[in-house]
Amino acid sequence: MPEALAGEQSNDINHAYDTADITTITQEPTPPLPELCARIHQRVEAFLNSEAKSDRVRAVQAQSRTSLHVIEEALERYRKRQSPDELSLSYNGGKDCLVLLILYLSALHTHYSRRSTSASNNDTNHTTTNSSLPETLRSVYILSRHPFAAVDAFVNLSVRQYHLSLSRYALPMREAFASYLHDQPPVKAIFVGTRRTDPHGADLTHFDPTDRGWPAFMRIHPVIDWHYAEIWCFIRELGVEYCELYDLGYTSLGGTEDTHPNPALAVGDGQAKRGIPVEGEGRFRPAYELVEDGEERLGRDGRG
Repeated sequence: MPEALAGEQSNDINHAYDTADITTITQEPTPPLPELCARIHQRVEAFLNSEAKSDRVRAVQAQSRTSLHVIEEALERYRKRQSPDELSLSYNGGKDCLVLLILYLSALHTHYSRRSTSASNNDTNHTTTNSSLPETLRSVYILSRHPFAAVDAFVNLSVRQYHLSLSRYALPMREAFASYLHDQPPVKAIFVGTRRTDPHGADLTHFDPTDRGWPAFMRIHPVIDWHYAEIWCFIRELGVEYCELYDLGYTSLGGTEDTHPNPALAVGDGQAKRGIPVEGEGRFRPAYELVEDGEERLGRDGRG
């Protein structure tokens, strides 16, 4: 992965921690889910308790705390028999749902450790990892009509590394969710990585039931108010492994027929327009060098 943001962004993400990052964790044999949640929680807490080196990092710390609170509220609302049976996660390997997944895993450790401690105050054999967690986490992947092989490969990696029980549907979104709820009747609420600048995201809140005519479930949006640059700040600060397409200039991932590298990240774009030859022209800078929310979907046909 690239080592730094360009220009003024570099100070936002370039300080390091002594603890092992999540990229290192995912390159080792994957531990059981309780241990994985504990390790990710430790990493997230280290970030939250670190001294902010910039206003952006400070903003991401605040956003993370808000998102963790939303996830904890969802666990309180929809847990069943001390496991998140009624909860699922919509996951497609993209940057936003990846941030959501990391925060979800951290929150699971906090939630179930607290419940386990409360239930076993007199149990001398109680450990810090929580055996009440399921072996895998319910999740659903709605494939694009023409998916990128790199995206599918990263989703497969996520399944192994994060213990996802992933149901896949190559259907339009409405039909896909209807099929998923039919196949998984306990599910009452689904975490979604939608942000306010996404299509149809402007009026969403943290908890929104689906609209009329859609399959009925609660949509939970823990990262709804995050900005594009904040998503990447979190990923880079914690060293989270991400899909390789982002390093090739893609900033919003759809299918192969409607998604292209973002023209705002073209190498030497400004100089090329002035007729100045530029070494590396025709290549694209990585996604994390983009700053403006409004430019995120410039590589998507129809901006959808």
